[in-house]
Amino acid sequence: MKPTFRASMAMVHTTLGLVTGWVLFAIALSGALSVFRQDISLWARPELSGAAPDPLLTDAHALDWLSRNASSASAWYVASATDLSSFATALWPDAKGDYIQRALDPISGSPDGIRDTLGGEFFYRFHFELQLPYPWGRLIAALAALALVVGLLTGVIIHRRIFADFFTFRPSRGQRSWLDMHNLLGVAALPFHLMISFTGAVTLGSLLLPWSTQALYRNDLMASYTELNPALYSRPASGHAGHLAPLLPMLREAERRFGGAGLEQIYVFNPSDQASLVTMIAGNSHTVSTSSQTITFDGSSGHILQEHIEKRPVIKAYTFLYGLHVARFAPGVTRWLYFLSGLGLAALIGSGMHLWTIKRLRRPHHLGHRIVARLNVGMLMGTPIAFASFFIANRILATAMPHRASYEVTALFFVWGITLVYGLARRPERTWPGLLGGNAVACFLVSLLSLPWQTSVIAGVSTTAAALSASFAYATFRTIRKAALPT
Repeated sequence: MKPTFRASMAMVHTTLGLVTGWVLFAIALSGALSVFRQDISLWARPELSGAAPDPLLTDAHALDWLSRNASSASAWYVASATDLSSFATALWPDAKGDYIQRALDPISGSPDGIRDTLGGEFFYRFHFELQLPYPWGRLIAALAALALVVGLLTGVIIHRRIFADFFTFRPSRGQRSWLDMHNLLGVAALPFHLMISFTGAVTLGSLLLPWSTQALYRNDLMASYTELNPALYSRPASGHAGHLAPLLPMLREAERRFGGAGLEQIYVFNPSDQASLVTMIAGNSHTVSTSSQTITFDGSSGHILQEHIEKRPVIKAYTFLYGLHVARFAPGVTRWLYFLSGLGLAALIGSGMHLWTIKRLRRPHHLGHRIVARLNVGMLMGTPIAFASFFIANRILATAMPHRASYEVTALFFVWGITLVYGLARRPERTWPGLLGGNAVACFLVSLLSLPWQTSVIAGVSTTAAALSASFAYATFRTIRKAALPT
């Protein structure tokens, strides 16, 4: 440890940033995109740009299609149509046990003619799973979130003039300018940064502190899950063939009992068995907390078996913090503030990483510093290019291509790998303008491929991409001018 408390906190701040910076940067950037998860999913499926019927009828059409085409599945999991998403999304296991996920047409309920894509769901899942198998991706994200909380608090401690620095920015001063920007980004949205990192760690808290669950339930995860979610009533299949009662009356009854909250999720268990169950979960787009009312129907008769409203204070506190993190409640202006603050958090992390490399490369340095400096540029500038390539792949891959969604994800990681190799192969001062220019081109392509503007959502994504392209183009010009690269 260092001789003073502030010096020790500075060491903690630097160490945590160095160890978790790249992961946190990718988490922050994907989290910012996740704010517009439904909008990105709509943009990714221009086939669904037409007017949609009532959300209740959309759900009914989706369930009718599943009853005709997936009746042998053990369960259906349907994300209901909402004000933000005009179509339902279904997930069900096939005969091999592999899960199929498809967006369903609001009119016909069929996935035919709709491109297979994860849309905004990819960025939402990547934000806390990092495209890694359970539980490793979530555990890494949880540890990174906890490190971010500590990093922010130590950052406040080590900056004596942190609030004065909010009004200080000295351009064209090299390292000093980067430090000013780092301080400004840290203070400008400090309450948001603390909230989003703390709630992210709480959301994945069971992975950080699993011992209480192990002590209480003796590793019986199903028992803990049942007690945590008593509303999800279950029973085994009877083994006798059965048919579902008309589902639209169940949907209407659930909507009436939810009192205007709408439907969020619909689960149908054992749909072709006499012991089938239909569980409906109320929407939460108008409240911060995601704690909601749940109704379970007997699938064969349509009678209500159980109705549950969560009232336990601890669970309500947890769902409030979770809701604050995912921002499903947020109106348009608040969602944009979340998005911009998320981009600011990514820039805060990136500027901190760049500051570390600037300081090291100005001193006598060893091979490790040079490798980190090169990979740092590849990571900071390659991540947005890779994410933009997901949007580009969505438009250029054939709509009817088999396993199309996986190819979109593969394209993202392929481009990401190329940018990292490119960054490793060149000196940082030459890599910056190349990758900044690559971002400008990639964002411009996203905007161009969005044409024609069939809906306001598509126009919004296109306009945002064009604005980002212009920003990257300006940064490219400034970087080339400063570096004065030879032709």
